[in-house]
Amino acid sequence: MTGTEAIAVLTGDLVNSAGLGPEGIARAFRALAACAQDQAGWMGAPLHFSRHRGDGWQVVLARPGLALRSGLAFRAALRALGEEFDSYVSIAEGPAPAAIAPDLNRQTEGVFTLSGRGLDEMKSGRPGLRMAHAAGGPLGAAAILADRLAQGWTPAQAQAILPALDPGHDLTHAAIARSLGKSRQAVTKSLHSAGHEALAQALATLEQGARR
Repeated sequence: MTGTEAIAVLTGDLVNSAGLGPEGIARAFRALAACAQDQAGWMGAPLHFSRHRGDGWQVVLARPGLALRSGLAFRAALRALGEEFDSYVSIAEGPAPAAIAPDLNRQTEGVFTLSGRGLDEMKSGRPGLRMAHAAGGPLGAAAILADRLAQGWTPAQAQAILPALDPGHDLTHAAIARSLGKSRQAVTKSLHSAGHEALAQALATLEQGARR
């Protein structure tokens, strides 16, 4: 990456980490790290998943147009563990630095600071909101609506929607069902209840606009 390229930075914080306890927090971070590893295939570059501030985390995305999809995937990975698992997610976009360290705690460039500041502002001044986009406008509005959907996901819905969020996926409901050891009817019901059809159309519309 060079400073002429755009990146997105996602900064997150586990919701109610005190209630999860050490074992729950460890499970959450394993799920987040695995999701980051999977998303490297989407981005064509590592996300440099980094833990910070105890229950906080941060990633960098080489394809900023997929930032909202990425945030939803991280939250689905958590929600799949149980309804008590979730994360705040603050999204910001900006120029890439000349180099990115494996540990993002060392990055102090503007986009990293903007994402972190957005997380603090969301938690302190926007009660009930768990995902926000610093760009505001259509992206900010889409993030708010997507957040409302994600907050209502059951673990079964999150398990079904996570593989469907992969932008390159060509999995049928039957294939997702086989991977989860569930019936096709159960997966179809979960995806419908999770709002997958509308969400997939909205994400595709946003991402098509980002490529123009």
